[in-house]
Amino acid sequence: MGDKEYLDRFEDKMQQTLLRLCTSYHQLEGVLLATDDITEHWQKLAPEYLADAVEQVRDYPTVSVAWAAYLGLAMAYGWDMSWEVFSKAEYKFFYGEQGFDDMDEHIVRDILGMPLDGEEAKSLEEMIRRCAQAAVDMIRHEQIEPQSPLAYYAFSRACEVMYNIGAALGLKHLGYKFTKVDLSDRTLLN
Repeated sequence: MGDKEYLDRFEDKMQQTLLRLCTSYHQLEGVLLATDDITEHWQKLAPEYLADAVEQVRDYPTVSVAWAAYLGLAMAYGWDMSWEVFSKAEYKFFYGEQGFDDMDEHIVRDILGMPLDGEEAKSLEEMIRRCAQAAVDMIRHEQIEPQSPLAYYAFSRACEVMYNIGAALGLKHLGYKFTKVDLSDRTLLN
């Protein structure tokens, strides 16, 4: 099996694991809510995010993947409120006062408008922390040679999964859900 196939399977397994985790905590309903706009926007944010996150891996492995979920949350909010504005925002727009280090607090407090000490923010932080720890554990379980190209690509895929989980949590929080449409056997985001 080639690296791409291995990474595709790894990414799918991680996404399913984190989706089950969020569902077990009643934060999602067994479905990864998504829009093409938000999902595809990761490609714009990923290069700068990964450059920041890679520097954090050794000392703060969970932070290095967790902050991607906060970016997903912000993009879900932006998609709902004003995609025209948010889709054009530069990556550094999501930085906190301390840059990457407090990106999570900036997004929760200043973009989502949640008090950091409120129950909603605490619940969100706990869910993202659990997902990030599960993602890091899954990477470690793979026993990939540290600092190898494969390790970077696995890390990159984990960040993308976390971004998508964050977006799904954000869309759910905003009241979106998949609904079956009777005329065809498709699901649509409401």
